[in-house]
Amino acid sequence: MKLKEEIERRRTFAIVSHPDAGKTTLTEKFLLFGGAINVAGAVKSNKIKKTATSDFMEIEKQRGISVATSVMGFEYGGKKINILDTPGHQDFAEDTFRTLTAADSVIIVIDAAKGVEVQTRKLMNVCRMRKTPVIVFINKLDRPALDPFELLDEIENELEIHVHPLSWPVSMGPDFRGVYNRFEQKFRSFSSTNKQIIGELVEFNDLEDPEFKKHIAPHSERLQEELELIGGVYPEFNREDYLAGRIAPLFFGSALNNFGVQDVLDCFIQIAPSPGAIQTEQRKVEPIEEKFSGFVFKIHANMDPNHRDRIAFIKIVSGKFERNKTYIHVRSGRKMKFSSPTSFMAEKKSVIDEACPGDIVGVHDTGTFKIGDAVTEGEKLQFQGMPSFSPEMFRYVENNDPMKFKQLAKGLEQLMDEGVAQLFVSVANGRKIIGTVGALQFDVIQYRLEHEYSAKCRYEQLPMHKACWIETDNTEKLKDFRLRKYQQLATDKEGREVYMAESPYALQMARDNFPEITFHFTSEF
Repeated sequence: MKLKEEIERRRTFAIVSHPDAGKTTLTEKFLLFGGAINVAGAVKSNKIKKTATSDFMEIEKQRGISVATSVMGFEYGGKKINILDTPGHQDFAEDTFRTLTAADSVIIVIDAAKGVEVQTRKLMNVCRMRKTPVIVFINKLDRPALDPFELLDEIENELEIHVHPLSWPVSMGPDFRGVYNRFEQKFRSFSSTNKQIIGELVEFNDLEDPEFKKHIAPHSERLQEELELIGGVYPEFNREDYLAGRIAPLFFGSALNNFGVQDVLDCFIQIAPSPGAIQTEQRKVEPIEEKFSGFVFKIHANMDPNHRDRIAFIKIVSGKFERNKTYIHVRSGRKMKFSSPTSFMAEKKSVIDEACPGDIVGVHDTGTFKIGDAVTEGEKLQFQGMPSFSPEMFRYVENNDPMKFKQLAKGLEQLMDEGVAQLFVSVANGRKIIGTVGALQFDVIQYRLEHEYSAKCRYEQLPMHKACWIETDNTEKLKDFRLRKYQQLATDKEGREVYMAESPYALQMARDNFPEITFHFTSEF
């Protein structure tokens, strides 16, 4: 198959949401309908022994939350689909923001009872900034929920995007009967006692069919009225508006009960974009270009705890990636060959010989890669938009077992490379400091150090307000600043100087007293 056809076949998207909206459950059901798995796992359930495919880390299984982005690929309807299931919890937002740089489109999951929540707003802002096409899936209609029309208004006001309902629920809560698909003009629901497999399909194509009216009784008339009302309010669906990020197609359903999942998937493969051009510092890179280019958007340590391996996730932007071909690591200028590049199904990996734009490839990393690194056939490209935010929570990290000094050092180094948190070393006392965006990350680091590296650590509180990178051409002023702020200075993993402000007031005073020094709040400057 030609490269152009392969590119048009690809659909790479991220699933994002506020925690507990049902994002991982929806991912499971996509895999189930796509035939990638036979039985869907549960995110957290005492009755079901199988856990969610995408939540493969031990801490994810125990807590019932996603703490790292996982990648899953499968074939459906003649298309190659790559799903990026992201963490919903705000403490892992940085991982999610970085993942959005690798996605060509996004599905936002919203809880029908809670409506739009804080994290959903932030994620939508990132999508708007990047002009990423968005589909909205309103989940959990099998539970008591807000009125569908109220939900539409709230989404339009809160997320500042016009929605276009392509499906409509037949009742909700305990009496939820299924979803009418306006895009294909058919009603489809599944009846099954086991929600982890696809049950028996009930399908109708005609709203006037007496059997259909009987099936959804007593909601037949109400459905007719609501569909007429929607038809009057919302104009014809326009794919160009969706691709430009002006409107968001919207679907209702219950991922747990398999209602509405196939509707989203069928519509998605028809309307979602295939991989497009990506802007770099130098130029715009088109996927159809002959020469290979790609960038690292994620690094994961210990995907296989038995081998202590580190995997760098590369999003392919242009050309064809081939196994055992020589590529250039742009930042270091090193030549590299990848003997066993892999494709993913969460933590399961299979070796591939080639991959096309839109695909996510995993390559073994011995510490060479950093997030945002470009890999090409020789051209010096630098991809944009890989944020590394200034941390807001800080703790000293201390070794709890002197015999495991090496394991702790290696564990900290590898986990920090993932971009989950940042490591600083105090200039004054040489103690190691971990900085994070959220408190939950400290627990995850402690757990992973113990279970993946056999190293135990303890934390000491460090009341700091913010870490900022400092930069100036004025050596005299820098010398003066170092003398005055000696106790608050640290270095990051790259050896760059960082000022750790104790309070907003201290930061403001430092900026006022040293106008020649620039204080940066992201590590890219």
